Amino acid sequence: MDSRGSAPHSFVPFHQARGPLGLPPGFRILRLLLPVAALAGFLVVVMAAGLLVVGQFVPGGEDGSDGSTCEAGTGAPTGDVPQTSAELDEVQRRTAATIIGVAKGMAVPPRGWVVALATAMQESQMGTVGMDVAVDHDSLGVFQQRPSQGWGTPEQVRDPVYATKTFLDRLLQVPGWETMPVTEAAQIVQRSAFPNAYAKWETLANSLVADLAGVTGAIRECVPADEAGPGPAEALPPGVARTAIEFATAETGKPYVWGATGPSSYDCSGLMLRAYERAGIVLPRVSRDQYKAGAHVPVEQAQPGDLLFWAYDESDPETIHHVGLYLGNGQMMNASQTGVPLGTRAVSFDEAELVRLATRPGTGTTPG
Repeated sequence: MDSRGSAPHSFVPFHQARGPLGLPPGFRILRLLLPVAALAGFLVVVMAAGLLVVGQFVPGGEDGSDGSTCEAGTGAPTGDVPQTSAELDEVQRRTAATIIGVAKGMAVPPRGWVVALATAMQESQMGTVGMDVAVDHDSLGVFQQRPSQGWGTPEQVRDPVYATKTFLDRLLQVPGWETMPVTEAAQIVQRSAFPNAYAKWETLANSLVADLAGVTGAIRECVPADEAGPGPAEALPPGVARTAIEFATAETGKPYVWGATGPSSYDCSGLMLRAYERAGIVLPRVSRDQYKAGAHVPVEQAQPGDLLFWAYDESDPETIHHVGLYLGNGQMMNASQTGVPLGTRAVSFDEAELVRLATRPGTGTTPG
C-alpha cells in the first residue's frame, strides 16, 4: 500500500548561484569565439562514439511508445523566445543533437533530455555563448559549469560531451526529478539565482526532442481528475501496455517493502513507476499522484495496462492508498503489504474501496 505524501528532497548539488545569460543582440557575433577546428574535432569524436542522433529513437517496447510524461505545464514561452529547432542556427542544433545523443547513450528517459536542453539554452544559448571565455565568474561550456565549484577542469567543462554527462549524472541523483517541473529539476542541479528562467525554454526543448530524435510528447500536460471525466480515452500507444505488464509480472515473488522502487523489492506505486518507466512513460512517485497521470475510464471498461486504485473514501482521490496494474480477464498485478510477495490476484470491480475510475497512463481524453 501507499499512503504517504511527497517528501521533500534532500539532495543539494554543489554549484554556483548566479544569474542566467540572456540573449544579447550580438550573440551571433560572440559565436565566432568558438574555435571552428575544435568544434569540428569534437563532432568527429561524438559521431565516432555513435552519440549523434540519426533517424528515430523509440523508447519503450519493441513496438514503440511516444516517451510521454505528465507535466504541469509551467513552461509557456514568453517574449522573443525561439520555439522550434528551425529558429536555431547550425551550431545550436548540433549542440542539441549532442546533448540528446549523450542522454540516449546513458539511457536517460526523454524527460531528462528536455531538462538538459532547456538548461543548455538558458545557460549558453545552446553552446554559442561562454564556451571558451567565461561570461560570469569562471563559468564555461554548454551548461556554464564552474571548475572552481567542482564540476571539472576548464578543459573538461568546455567539452559538450563531458558537460552533458556531468549534468545528467547530477540530475539523476535528484530524488523525484522525473515528476518535477522542468524548471525545478534544472534549478536543483544548477542552483541559479533566477530559478524560473528555465521554464521559458520547455517548448523549444520539446520541439528539439521531436525534431532531432523523433520522440513526440516528451512533456504532456496532465489531465486533472476533476476535468478528465469518465472517458472516453485514447488507447495506449502500441506495445506500451504489454511492456509495462511484462515488466511488472516478471517481478512476481519479490518482497513488498514500503517505499521501495526496485529492483529487489517494491511497494505498489514503486512497481507501477518502474513498469511504465520501462515502457517509456514516467509516472509520479505516489499512488495519489499516479491517479492524475492520464485519462480516466470507468473501471468496468478498464483495459490491460490501466491502473486501478483503492481509497478510504471512493469519492475522494486524495484518500487513495493503493494502486494495482490491470492485466485483463479479471486479473491484476499487485504489491499489497509487508509479508505478501508481489503477484497476481483476481479483482472484482465491485470491491470495497475500489475507485470507480481507472487511469490510462500518459493519455489524455478524446472527444466523445
